[in-house]
Amino acid sequence: MPGVLYKKEREVLEFLAQFQRQYGYSPTLVEIAKATGHKSNSTVHTLIKSLVEKGYIRKVEGNTRVLKIIDEKVTLSMLGSQPAIELPLMGFIAAGMPLEPHTDPNASIFVSATMITGAKTAYSLQVKGNSMIDEGIFDGDYVVIERVNVADNGDIVVAIVDDNLATLKKFYKEDGRVVLRPANSEMEPIYPNSLVIQGKVVGLVRKFQ
Repeated sequence: MPGVLYKKEREVLEFLAQFQRQYGYSPTLVEIAKATGHKSNSTVHTLIKSLVEKGYIRKVEGNTRVLKIIDEKVTLSMLGSQPAIELPLMGFIAAGMPLEPHTDPNASIFVSATMITGAKTAYSLQVKGNSMIDEGIFDGDYVVIERVNVADNGDIVVAIVDDNLATLKKFYKEDGRVVLRPANSEMEPIYPNSLVIQGKVVGLVRKFQ
């Protein structure tokens, strides 16, 4: 699964998709910088490097200018040809607190169809707190969750632990024991006595004011 897209990365990806669809080849760094409002080509270079590392684009060997968007579904989404999906906004999640229902039981959020597999029921929660900031998940963000009851090492999960407390953490099995690790160096991991996995994070939505 490609990594979470941030606003500046999405702007570059959208321009790449539009430019390539119109002209059939990739824009230069100067053209990308001008179109996305960046004064420095080095900033654009950093954003492109991040998009490569996250699995959205790749550089074509033998031609450093050619940048290929890996998944056609991403191109369709960037061009507005991929439908959005409406997911229920189930509530709020904060480390070590019960899941808090949203104040509006009919609340929902629209996400790109490329975010989810469609094989599992999906929903969204709004994050409270900073336990996952090193993974780029900040207070107020919306995480997109697919319902699963098992997880692999490194998955970011919504889990109910011990006395009905909910948490958003990275799941690991170490020496036969489950460990839920925060992505914040100032916080300690959780070694739960009981654990029910409610879902796995597959996407992130951030609303910019």
